[in-house]
Amino acid sequence: MMKLNNGIECPEIGIGTYMLSPEDAENSVREALKMGYRMIDTANAYVNERACGRGIRESGVDRSEIFVSTKLWPSEYTNPDAVDETLERLGLDYVDLLYIHQPAGDWLSGYRLLERAYREGKARSIGISNFEGRYIEELMEKWEIAPQFMQVEAHPYFTQRDLRSLIGKYGIRIMSWYPLGHGDSRLMAEPVFAELASKYSKTPAQIILRWHTQMGFAVIPGSRNVDHIRDNFSIFDFNLTEDEMARIARLDRGERYYHRTEEQLAQFAKWRPDYEA
Repeated sequence: MMKLNNGIECPEIGIGTYMLSPEDAENSVREALKMGYRMIDTANAYVNERACGRGIRESGVDRSEIFVSTKLWPSEYTNPDAVDETLERLGLDYVDLLYIHQPAGDWLSGYRLLERAYREGKARSIGISNFEGRYIEELMEKWEIAPQFMQVEAHPYFTQRDLRSLIGKYGIRIMSWYPLGHGDSRLMAEPVFAELASKYSKTPAQIILRWHTQMGFAVIPGSRNVDHIRDNFSIFDFNLTEDEMARIARLDRGERYYHRTEEQLAQFAKWRPDYEA
């Protein structure tokens, strides 16, 4: 568990549901919780929040034990009922972490929704997703409540060094997406991961996920394959040494896989998710 800047605790690893159909999300959430996961990450835009809620209920795990994270999409930033509607889809009274998903549209109104939800107890923590560059700098001047998390692309080829320095002073944690390099075979084939996988009897993917947690990141790998979900969770029975962490750090080349444009942000602001009925 990791402690957040507001004092609550959050699991280091969770099951991500990006690009999972409702059926797959329901199955993955249910099975992940049964095998010991205690964090679920979804979003308005994934259109599987209802399915995640079903998976939570079917798992038999008590709600109080589960850290549920979701995100408001830009189309909802000016909707005063957005938080309540999100909770209704999940079938929950509160979420443990509520993000705004993109710095698009009237994102400051979206952030005010998060702050209100936090004050009202509908969100135990709040966060921002993809708010790199000028967006995080502008938000820092305008927030009334500092966020607990920032969800961004992060992996050994792109460790977010500058961002970590900027937000670290506020105790804001990183939650990594594309944690395994968006399926890049070059990353998986790096000799250091093969060597460490052999040493610890793990896979290169497990070594990379352990690197994330030892960096202080929360990590949310997603899968519809139950065996992969189980393997991704089996990373806490070994520790990388300081020298091994330093060797992995040398892989950082400032190379990201996702390059968002201002044109995309404008499109995001116009799109509304077709929520599952």
